Amino acid sequence: MSEIFRLLGDPTRLGILLCCLEEAKAVGRIADELSLQQTSVSRHLRLLRGAGLVARERDGKWVFYRVGDDHVRSILANVVAHLDEEADV
Repeated sequence: MSEIFRLLGDPTRLGILLCCLEEAKAVGRIADELSLQQTSVSRHLRLLRGAGLVARERDGKWVFYRVGDDHVRSILANVVAHLDEEADV
């Protein structure tokens, strides 16, 4: 569990997860949207994939990444809801 939270605690990895929350995206698109180098995004995706936080889908020569499953979506949604709640206080 601590490994999952360590991975989620990195701002770049968290940004990548949020970027892939609604739809699967290729490394280049993620890099462009987050203003990161593709090599950096690939390295972070490897770690996220190893922990099951993202999944990849192959379409011909292209590989697309998306948030791993509904459990990961739920974690992210709960954190966002918590932050929204804190902002209202």
